[in-house]
Amino acid sequence: MMIPEQRRDFIYRYVHEKNVASFNELAELMSVSHMTVRRDIQLLEEEGKVVAINGGVKLNNLLKSELPWREKAELHHDVKRKMGALAAMLIEPGQTLYLDAGTSLFEVAKAVAASHCFNLTVVTNDFSISHYLMDMPHITLYHTGGLVDQRNRSCLGKSAANFLHTINIDVAFLSSSSWDLARGMSTPSEGKASVKEAVLTVSRRRVLVCDSSKYGKYGMFHICALNQLTDIVSDQHLPADAQEAIQQQGIKLHLVESNEEAHYAEAGR
Repeated sequence: MMIPEQRRDFIYRYVHEKNVASFNELAELMSVSHMTVRRDIQLLEEEGKVVAINGGVKLNNLLKSELPWREKAELHHDVKRKMGALAAMLIEPGQTLYLDAGTSLFEVAKAVAASHCFNLTVVTNDFSISHYLMDMPHITLYHTGGLVDQRNRSCLGKSAANFLHTINIDVAFLSSSSWDLARGMSTPSEGKASVKEAVLTVSRRRVLVCDSSKYGKYGMFHICALNQLTDIVSDQHLPADAQEAIQQQGIKLHLVESNEEAHYAEAGR
């Protein structure tokens, strides 16, 4: 049996993956009563993490927090791997790249390391990425340093942003926990926002790598409008009207195939 904190953590992770869940499936998965599930959901709703709907619960579009790195790595892995491979096709030998923090960007790092592009310079604020690329002889590696975000294995804040202002980047690959046409890229973390804003100012090509499950969500801190990006790498479940509007803004849209359910549709988007 799970203790209450474990149940609420399970519910939040499950809804992060599925975007919406019924009381019945949560009660069955955790072997508890409907009343127990409702109490747990009420507490999560008071924390601003989820929203109760008729017969179940969905993720709050206003993100108050993100899952830790290890748990995010388990979500939509096949899509992230495909996006990473596609993103790596945008680079050329001799370029300076920025790889943002996150599990999708870790897949980009793996694809970049396996590519035939040599004399690359990679700048990152992500410890998992820097550790993975540490022994790659064809890559010159820089880490931004800065305040360590232990949950997300990365650095953020003013120190990291100041370092980024000193360099010129050919292609920046950016991650985001939340994005849409109305609010652009956003984040619940002020420290992350300052790093991403700095990257945008020093990069010639700016590529958002983000799956469609994060589309339609928003965080407290605005990063940029989507038209400040040159490219977006996502998946085929991105809503058709969003695809059309993005391309009308002159942004190059690159979509990978996905066998996963379109969870945003289940959530009523």
